[in-house]
Amino acid sequence: MYTHLEIETHLEGKLQIAYLNQPETYNSLNKTLLKELRTFVHDSSKNPEVRCIAISGRGKAFCSGQNLKDALSYGDEGEERVIQRIVIDYYNPLVKEISKCRKPVVSLVNGPAVGAGAMLALICDITLATESAYFSQAFVNIGLIPDTGGTYWLPKLLGRQQANYLAFTGKKISATEAKQMGLIADLFADDSFTAQSMEVLTTLSYLPTKAISLTKKAFNESYDNNLSQQLDLEGILQQEAAETEDFREGVAAFLQKRKPNYQGK
Repeated sequence: MYTHLEIETHLEGKLQIAYLNQPETYNSLNKTLLKELRTFVHDSSKNPEVRCIAISGRGKAFCSGQNLKDALSYGDEGEERVIQRIVIDYYNPLVKEISKCRKPVVSLVNGPAVGAGAMLALICDITLATESAYFSQAFVNIGLIPDTGGTYWLPKLLGRQQANYLAFTGKKISATEAKQMGLIADLFADDSFTAQSMEVLTTLSYLPTKAISLTKKAFNESYDNNLSQQLDLEGILQQEAAETEDFREGVAAFLQKRKPNYQGK
């Protein structure tokens, strides 16, 4: 089914990990890879067995950004506004798919994440990185602006000054700096990254999945709501959460003083 992704299934189907599998180009993004990644996120979101999904890279890099030769080939048949079309047709649908995904989406940044590759990592719900990884908003180096949700998320993650600084200069920042700035959730030593990130993924795979999905929805909508609207939304989504099997299990486990066995339902 996939030619540019390698999929691993763990925890009896609860966890799905997609590896960008183009190490010869440092996992640069092309139309096929972007389409396959969107399909992977979409299908995992719909699959009731899946409780958590992750995206990582094979080889030395997480993702080196857009493959420029592939992008420019989009205009081989006379297509106008080539870059705009590839953003609209391939990047924007992927960003929206990750944003609306009903499962937590975690990026496992195993190496450099550059340009659109950096934003692919940062638009995920949780970003984990190796100590040796780095991030760069390298768009400016070829005269472009941040895309892949960059102009939306960077000011919200960093504030105006830091977002401008990184976007205007394309400065490389280490995983340690990224953690200190609040750009990523956590980092682990290279030699323990696989084991420690798997601990996080395992934890997420056994939590009440629908509550996480509703929390994600509430956070996403908060950017467009005033306080009154957000409070109303909390009431609506809290009721949805209270009607899940996991809520009933959580209450029963609390009263019985035992560990809950959530099913993601």
